[in-house]
Amino acid sequence: MKKKTVEFSSHTGNLALMRNCVREFLNGYPFSEKERLLMVLGVDEACTNIIRYAYRLRDDQLIALSMEGLRKCVRMRLRDYGEQVRPHEMKGRSHDMIKPGGLGLYLIRNAFDEIDYVLKRCGTELVLTKNLE
Repeated sequence: MKKKTVEFSSHTGNLALMRNCVREFLNGYPFSEKERLLMVLGVDEACTNIIRYAYRLRDDQLIALSMEGLRKCVRMRLRDYGEQVRPHEMKGRSHDMIKPGGLGLYLIRNAFDEIDYVLKRCGTELVLTKNLE
C-alpha cells in the first residue's frame, strides 16, 4: 500500500507543487494518461474551491492532502479547516452552458468514481476515490 501526505498553505502558488505531487503519486498505477490528467485537475479544482469558498481567498490557511493506494482503488483525502459548505448547497452548472466558472464540480465528478464530503467539527474532508479497473 502506497501512502503520501502533503500539507500546504492555501496560497494559489502552491497548487503547481500539489499537482506535481499528485502526478508523481499516480505513477505506477494502471490509469490512462487521460484518467491521470483528469484526477490531477480534479484535485486541483477541489483545492481551488477550498481556497475560494472555505477560506474566502485567505492564503495562509492549512490544506492537507493524503493519498493512498489500496488494493482496488486510489483514494485522495483533502482536509480543510474553513467554512463548511453543505454538499446539497454546491451548485455546478450545465457543462454545455458557455460561460466562465462553475465547471469544477462537473470535472471532479468525471475524474473520480466516488466523492464523499465528511463534515468535521471544524472544516471538511473531501474523499475522492478512483477505482482500479
